[in-house]
Amino acid sequence: MSSFISFFLSLYEKSVFSTGFMNNNPFVPFSQESFNQAPQLPAPTEEDTSSFFDFLDFKLIDTDKFDVSLYDIIALVVIFIAAKMVLKIVKINIRKKFRAKEDYNKATEFVYIQIAKYVIYLFAIIFALKAIDIDITILLTGSAALLVGIGLGLQDVFKDMFSGLVLLFEGNVRVGDIVEISNGGKTEPIVAKILKINVRTTQIETREGNVLIIPNAKLTQEYVENWSHGSELSRFRITLTVEYGSDTELIIRLLKQAAFAHPKVRKNHPVDVRLSHFGNNGLDLELIFWADQSWDINNYKSEIRFEIDRLFREHKVAIPFPQTTVHMGKPAH
Repeated sequence: MSSFISFFLSLYEKSVFSTGFMNNNPFVPFSQESFNQAPQLPAPTEEDTSSFFDFLDFKLIDTDKFDVSLYDIIALVVIFIAAKMVLKIVKINIRKKFRAKEDYNKATEFVYIQIAKYVIYLFAIIFALKAIDIDITILLTGSAALLVGIGLGLQDVFKDMFSGLVLLFEGNVRVGDIVEISNGGKTEPIVAKILKINVRTTQIETREGNVLIIPNAKLTQEYVENWSHGSELSRFRITLTVEYGSDTELIIRLLKQAAFAHPKVRKNHPVDVRLSHFGNNGLDLELIFWADQSWDINNYKSEIRFEIDRLFREHKVAIPFPQTTVHMGKPAH
């Protein structure tokens, strides 16, 4: 009984509490009138906007003839970001047009992209100078003597830059070509692949996998043999020496057999064996054959030399060691 009474009292207290709460705090919907009466943020005044523009016009560099404000810095950043975006769009269009062709040439595509980059950034520099109120004509005429001095000091740099433009426009040497660059007879010629042609320098990759950076003038003013232009075939030679008194007819047959056994040697072109010199140690011979101009031609030559060595050992043909014979006479009295 007592438990029932306590349960009833608890229910009564809850009902009184909820009724009083609802009576004291009635729910009122949020009307349009109350919304209009809500506090709003203050609108920016003319004084605030003027202070913002004053901040942009703050002179970071202020001299009698030249000044740079924060607004100029922002304008320069916007100009070069826009130039970079335009260049990216131009690159995409150039690549799309070139790669849609059947005779796609990566080197020609690279030339057009480089020229577009030079033109776009040239205009970006002109617009940037205009944005900071620098007259280009006054700048050039006022610094003519300085430019002459810079030109004399940097004539090699300008020569390489002009050579880079010649390489891009002329097209004798392109990206991806395999070239043989002479060094004026001082060292052996360098056989390399053209990786990239920049404004002043060219990146090449040698057979050893090393990347060299050479000035552009080296490719325009020195002897360069381009293996990728002209005929796909080229004539190569392997030199060797045999002993005096050897069967030369057998040696000629073995040398031709070794050359024709290699898959890269053209079978429809003649293979010749020449006696080049009567050397100090024996007969100096040349094995001459035709093959594709290949990046791996040295490996092909090595494989042919191994075959020559095998055939010579099989037929008992000796390759002499370098030797010197000294005859001792009677001493003079």
